[in-house]
Amino acid sequence: MSAWSSRRLHFVGLGGAGMSGLAIVAQALGATVTGSDRAESPYLVRVREAGIEPVIGHDAGNVPAGEDVELVVSTAIAAENPEREEGRRRGLTELHRGQLLGQVSAEKRTIAVAGAHGKTTTTSMIAHALLGAGMDPSYLIGGALRTTGTNAAWGSGEWLVVEADESDRSFLNLHPEVAVVTNLELDHHTTYASTVDLEQTFATFLGQSQTAVLPPALRPLRGEGPIVEFTADAHGAPGGGTAFAWHGTEVTLAVPGEHNARNAAAALEACRLAGADEARAIAALAEFRGAGRRFERLGQTASGALVVDDYAHHPTEVGATIAAARTLAPRRVVAVFQPHLFSRTKLLGRRFGAELAAADVVVVLDVYPARERAEDHPGVTGRLIAQAAADTAPGRPVLWLPGFDDAEPVLRGLLRDGDICLVMGAGDVDALGRRLVADS
Repeated sequence: MSAWSSRRLHFVGLGGAGMSGLAIVAQALGATVTGSDRAESPYLVRVREAGIEPVIGHDAGNVPAGEDVELVVSTAIAAENPEREEGRRRGLTELHRGQLLGQVSAEKRTIAVAGAHGKTTTTSMIAHALLGAGMDPSYLIGGALRTTGTNAAWGSGEWLVVEADESDRSFLNLHPEVAVVTNLELDHHTTYASTVDLEQTFATFLGQSQTAVLPPALRPLRGEGPIVEFTADAHGAPGGGTAFAWHGTEVTLAVPGEHNARNAAAALEACRLAGADEARAIAALAEFRGAGRRFERLGQTASGALVVDDYAHHPTEVGATIAAARTLAPRRVVAVFQPHLFSRTKLLGRRFGAELAAADVVVVLDVYPARERAEDHPGVTGRLIAQAAADTAPGRPVLWLPGFDDAEPVLRGLLRDGDICLVMGAGDVDALGRRLVADS
């Protein structure tokens, strides 16, 4: 009998991508799983399909009776959460989700994907290609794999593919057979004191792996041990996709952008190390349609504009998403951006504005606070980014429309046939995008 079958896990904050995926996999391994969250989320649909019924609203009474219950929490769950307080009162074991991911990872040979940008897409590409190669991998991804419609599965194959989160250093709980790092950039300023701190942490992560898959610029982080480098000299492909050569073979992607060519090159190197049939992996990637909320086409507005949702929440990602949209030769790129976190908005506001100025029309919404409170960041709103965009591109339309109800009618009147409307951010801006296409 599996050791998991004797475990009782209660997830506090079950509705996030990482937590919901872990809950699904833990149950598949045999654990008894319960959980709660403060509000509904799309990921709870998958949780319910797996047979786990979440409780909406946090309360001490949600924690199951018994002294063998383990609470699973993420960094986003405050210490004063009533369920965490109940766990401390009863002396229950508390696990960070990264610790539980490390335990899950120990069950199978693991490919772990980390990096500032592109890790969800790269993880999704690896899982998709391994599925296409007939290897039935397990996977835990920070967004839905559109191939299967879920962010997590426990397959029959020997490999587990996981997205490794550096935002809170929790990826240090992993000791993967293959570690993929897409790129490096200081993003999580409340976690890392400097770029040196970030590089040292990634070096530790890579030191815990057997083989590293890296772009050439990151070779110094590896130290000793096997390295596989990846590059991609990308060019356009028919239908608005991207193509590049990999070990002498032309790889064609349906998704646009040079960044996706690099992601695919990294994914193929990981698949090769996992023993996948290379021709089948390449053929599978030709059918890859992206990860959830990564250049995801939501549909068209009544006026004929294409609405694309993207999780871009860092200046580099915003710039890459706008550049990818340009490869589709639209009449105009209309960039709608919802900043994520007050601290990031204050620190990177000028850079966000500079990247957004590459669009033909810029619409900035107010900040999605996530775990932060507005009162702790007086004077910080999305208007800081709107002003920066206006300063960077004088004469180009820049609109400050704080709420969805402010933005929706303006966008409906603005968008035309041939436009691409990008709705970008790590918050709930995808809901605005869906509203724009709802009546088309």
